[in-house]
Amino acid sequence: MRPALLLPLLAVVACAGFLLALAAGSQGIEPARAWQALTDGAGGLEREVILNLRLPRALAAFGVGALLALAGALLQALLRNPLADPFVLGISGGAGAMALLAMLAGLSGIWLAGAGLGGAALSLTVLLLLGWRGGLLPHRLLLAGVILSSAWGALVTLILALAPDAPLRGMVFWLMGDLSGVDPAHAATPPLAAALALLLAWPLARGFDALGQGDVAARALGVAVGRLRAAALLLAAVVTTLAVLAAGSIGFVGLVTPHVLRLAGLRRHRVLLPGCVLAGGTLLLLADLAARTVAAPRQLPVGAVTAALGAPIFLWLLARDRR
Repeated sequence: MRPALLLPLLAVVACAGFLLALAAGSQGIEPARAWQALTDGAGGLEREVILNLRLPRALAAFGVGALLALAGALLQALLRNPLADPFVLGISGGAGAMALLAMLAGLSGIWLAGAGLGGAALSLTVLLLLGWRGGLLPHRLLLAGVILSSAWGALVTLILALAPDAPLRGMVFWLMGDLSGVDPAHAATPPLAAALALLLAWPLARGFDALGQGDVAARALGVAVGRLRAAALLLAAVVTTLAVLAAGSIGFVGLVTPHVLRLAGLRRHRVLLPGCVLAGGTLLLLADLAARTVAAPRQLPVGAVTAALGAPIFLWLLARDRR
């Protein structure tokens, strides 16, 4: 499909996903009534449910999905590796492990966010120290990331093993990806962060296209390869950290979304990056809708839903590539 048609189609699907997320739940609301309650103030209790519960969660889900998909596209371009995703370099592991330590200490709010940012910054520093040899070397960066992910994973396991029973369920749900605790006052932060990250990544699109042809070809086209990789790594690290702090560890969105869009025809990064924002946000929005309705009134971790959806899709992509 042509990019000129696919991007508007993704925008329409995203709008439809928002309306469905506002209408569906343990207490269903007709889409027409949901739209009426949202626009003209009618609806009473329905309006309160939509504005105070469903809309903040839908905004957060869309924003986190957009951040993860954008980070996946950046890392796949940076490493020239189709298996790269926001969790492969250990940055999310550092943010998650330090956030869990803060939860274990009873901290919340700005202290929790600060702990997560500190863990991400520590991981990024280690990656730069190990991966920089006159420039960022993708293979060294990838190997260092795998080791970091394993180390942070061991720390997370130790934290969960030593945690008291009272906070353990909340910690496990957050670690698996959970949007049930979204603060309505900060629900717009993830989508705004995704929009800002897209604006920052947009000037790098041509460089990513050239980098896909190899370092030598990119330099011949005037691309500062080392500077481009450093900017992409820093932006992907910040984007991934924001997503983890907002919703925990949610897998497969950043891995699968860029693949599917490339198969659909979005190969140049100037259309792939906004496509990832729209498609990743919509994917997580619908996954969160499934997480809160499939077993209602009980809620499932949205990370488990994305894994259940993403694993078969990725296996299909591998089988298709083999054929």
